Amino acid sequence: MTAQSTEARHPASAGFHALTDAQALSTLLDAQMSALTAVRAAFPALEQAAARSVDVLRAGGKMAYAGAGSSGLMALADSLELAGTFGIAPDRTPLMFAGGAAALLHLTGAVEDDPELARADVVQAGIGAGDVVLCLSASGTTPYTLVVAREAAACGATIVGFANVAGSALLDLADIPVLLDTGPEVVSGSTRMGAATAQKAALNLLSALVGVRLGHVHDGYMVSLIADNAKLVDRAARIVADISGVSRAMAEAALAQTGGAVKPAILVARGQSPAEAKAALAESGGHLPATLTR
Repeated sequence: MTAQSTEARHPASAGFHALTDAQALSTLLDAQMSALTAVRAAFPALEQAAARSVDVLRAGGKMAYAGAGSSGLMALADSLELAGTFGIAPDRTPLMFAGGAAALLHLTGAVEDDPELARADVVQAGIGAGDVVLCLSASGTTPYTLVVAREAAACGATIVGFANVAGSALLDLADIPVLLDTGPEVVSGSTRMGAATAQKAALNLLSALVGVRLGHVHDGYMVSLIADNAKLVDRAARIVADISGVSRAMAEAALAQTGGAVKPAILVARGQSPAEAKAALAESGGHLPATLTR
């Protein structure tokens, strides 16, 4: 695979325009599934990145994201979900996206070539020593992402580089390189497809593992969720009832005593006072006791 593998021709590209609808969809789906297989080879790097991110977040640092275009959108999707799913404050997971909010409404290519935008975004995000920055670029050569990585590294941050091309500049400069070797796209160069699919899957796995290790997941439940709509309020009550083994009414009463916080409500439902629950969680680093059973 060459340094331009994401721009190379896919074996299924020839005659693709002449396929039937069903054939075209099947070809595209096969390519997406093939791209996902590249994620498994990156497990060792993802484990290392997750361990570093856990240490950083426990110490009060930031797990930041950076990218341009499709890679930036994958970063955006992951960073925005962490508050609601795991209760991680948004200021702990800032996003550096080439072109900022305006580019989210109309993606333009020029912003990913502007090094000054990248430098300004690193300053705006407050990146410093003890932080970790997840930098994404399909080609591994996107100027914006490379400048963010270099500037953040100069500030003392750990750089986790996600790229889909082996030997690319981003992987070379990263402290933790994550290669997602997805190869050519059926629509040549359209890295919003296979490359981005692998990036999103890798980020899903990384952030979920971080959430588990920080104590935000217990027995498969998101016990640090922020219940800010009707669906999540209902989910919170079901989680408390299921883990603590009490009725729905008792779960709701416990949540009322903890201001809607799920983890302390589980302990309250099992007989502790809110103060005792808070102290127990502080002592355990936010982890629910492993002995809890449904």
